[in-house]
Amino acid sequence: MATAQSAPLTHEREPELFADKFRELLDTVRANRPSDDLEIIRKAWDFCLEHHRGQLRASGEPYVLHPLEVALVLSEMKLDSTAIAAGLLHDAVEDTPVTTADITAKFGEQVAHIVEGVTKIDKIQFANREDRQAENVRKMLLAMVSDVRVVIIKLADRLHNMRTLQHLAPEKQQNIARETLDIYAPLAHRLGMGKVRGELEDLAFRYVDPFTYEQVHEAVEERRTEGEEFLSGVEALLQEKLEENNIKARVEWRIKRLYSINQKLQKSKISVDQVYDLLALRVITSSVQDCYAVFGLIHSIWRPVPGRIKDFIAMPRPNLYQSLHTTVMGEAGHQFEVQIRTEEMHRIAEEGIAAHWKYKAGGSPISARDEQRLAWVRQLVEWQREMTDPNEFLSTLKIDLYPEEVYTFTPKGKVVVLPADASPLDFAYSIHTEVGNSCVGAKVNGRMVPLRSKLRNGDIVEVVTQNGHTPSRDWLSFVKSSRARNKIKHWLNEHQRERAIEIGRKLLEREARKYKVSLSKFNESDFERIATEYSLATPNDLMASIGFGKYSARQVLNRISPGAIGQPAPAPEHEPHTDPGSEAVKRVSAASSGADSLQVEGQNELLVYRARCCNPIRGEEIIGYVTRGKGVAVHARSCSNVQNLLYESDRRISVEWARPADEAVGRKQTYPVKLTVFCDDRTGMLKELTAIISDEDTNIRTVDSRPGPNDDAIVEFVVETQDVRHLTRLVQGMRRVPGVREVQRSQKL
Repeated sequence: MATAQSAPLTHEREPELFADKFRELLDTVRANRPSDDLEIIRKAWDFCLEHHRGQLRASGEPYVLHPLEVALVLSEMKLDSTAIAAGLLHDAVEDTPVTTADITAKFGEQVAHIVEGVTKIDKIQFANREDRQAENVRKMLLAMVSDVRVVIIKLADRLHNMRTLQHLAPEKQQNIARETLDIYAPLAHRLGMGKVRGELEDLAFRYVDPFTYEQVHEAVEERRTEGEEFLSGVEALLQEKLEENNIKARVEWRIKRLYSINQKLQKSKISVDQVYDLLALRVITSSVQDCYAVFGLIHSIWRPVPGRIKDFIAMPRPNLYQSLHTTVMGEAGHQFEVQIRTEEMHRIAEEGIAAHWKYKAGGSPISARDEQRLAWVRQLVEWQREMTDPNEFLSTLKIDLYPEEVYTFTPKGKVVVLPADASPLDFAYSIHTEVGNSCVGAKVNGRMVPLRSKLRNGDIVEVVTQNGHTPSRDWLSFVKSSRARNKIKHWLNEHQRERAIEIGRKLLEREARKYKVSLSKFNESDFERIATEYSLATPNDLMASIGFGKYSARQVLNRISPGAIGQPAPAPEHEPHTDPGSEAVKRVSAASSGADSLQVEGQNELLVYRARCCNPIRGEEIIGYVTRGKGVAVHARSCSNVQNLLYESDRRISVEWARPADEAVGRKQTYPVKLTVFCDDRTGMLKELTAIISDEDTNIRTVDSRPGPNDDAIVEFVVETQDVRHLTRLVQGMRRVPGVREVQRSQKL
């Protein structure tokens, strides 16, 4: 009884509890946008209090705290009152009985459109988590094209959720943090919102890999005091030199973010001491001319490190980031990075598209510069219309949200910005689809190079084409841009499908002749009926499935003409799929019957085997690919080859791990996994590593060690693991050994 009575009292006090925070919100909006109407924000707050009344967050706090915190983040970004009202209402349609029509009636179409764009798709049944995630991201991007405030609110929402992630279950923490690193942090990067991106990455890093996070955090904290003292001295010296040269500028410094440090450690296999930009100085001036003056002054005080000078003022990044970067050598061999920019450039670097937000009543809320910033989203939306596979869509999105770029030129001097490690083929497709399709070679800086060559900053690229030349499937293994990948997949899908339909028709005709069945007596409606039984849309889809080897010609013939061969096989079971435009896939179980063999439990009795390129182990998310004559190859979803192989959706088949038969007799199935350890070259290292493996009751098949490039060592083990959890324990144990810098799983044995 006491609990039931206390709840209403708490809810009555909710407006009082958050009064100070709401006043802070109004004060921030008033300071940043004095001409904005605050009445819509007050109305939205009252509406929020009324409809979220009684709801609690996982932390036990009243739910209204969340939309209020989101609105505060938006106010700090200096967004307009319409966006802040939408931020207060962003969960109303999703989590309360309120409808979009209710929002429209009370707050107008603009607010309703933004709220609708932010609202997740929860009322539709999806086959799996990937489908739901893909559709929610797709919906957000579509809404973002017409009003960029949708994605800014979504980022503010995700930021507050990440700040309070500790209250959720560990599995949910992992999923949300991984999605943040894969989609939302890169999205903030593409919109130039460096401050939001940095905080999202560090918050997600803590949950995705807590052990490595603690390692990096401890290593940075050990060096923090010394680093801060060094930077303070450098700042004082530079400030003095600026005054001597009559340059007006302010100087600030920072220590690199933990996630960025870890990315550098993993990429370069180095220790924290070798991260050249761990310490960084930022000089903010009043003009571009002063930026270059400071640039020269810094090089007159400290010696620049060759190859570390970047001019993003002359050539801004695609997200409009501008700054001069140089790395210099200080006293006692300390390297530190210096970034030089104007106040306007600094605002853009920190806030990105939010820094430009100027809403004009009755006009377009997107400026010309913002339009340029969103051009890639419009292009992505065009490409995604052709993608029915959610995994392909998410993969394409992740490619397009690349964090690094390479700047290349056409022979006439036009700048072409591509993803890091892009090839001449990426360059060709960025010019025109037909140029890419007919590309046979390329000249880089006047010399012929292979198509799989990696382009570097400043390369001048000339594409060589040939009429009648067509794309190759091998191209998918080295192109980096989503445009090139999608254009190649589209061409291959069309032409491979035509060939599969032709092969399927011939196979069916041959089987019919063998059993003296005349196919001419069956009309189009008969084939449509059979296609429907197999959850396929058209007879051509049925023929393609036969051609790809997904269904046998004999099985299909037996359904067309029952009794001609024997009893007709039942139609394969399939799961309901929410997208009528895509083909339903049959779920089969992969049951192991030995060390490396897998077989299908299902209608077709197809042979199933683990793909050698990734060697998936029990517990990993997996996907099947129907191969011609070999059965179903099972890949880990994270395998780099999966997206290259699955451009033909007809050959995708969903698979899952089944309970192995040998568990019943006390034996556990094991899988060989190759682990590469990057560590210090010291006495006793190998002994400590093998002890960790032994303590986990793990058999070592092979071990090999060799010197590394930086006076360190590289040790490679092939060990027998039982599942993903077993492997995770093993890797974490090895990482705890003093002197171990990184432990990586190699896909190939």
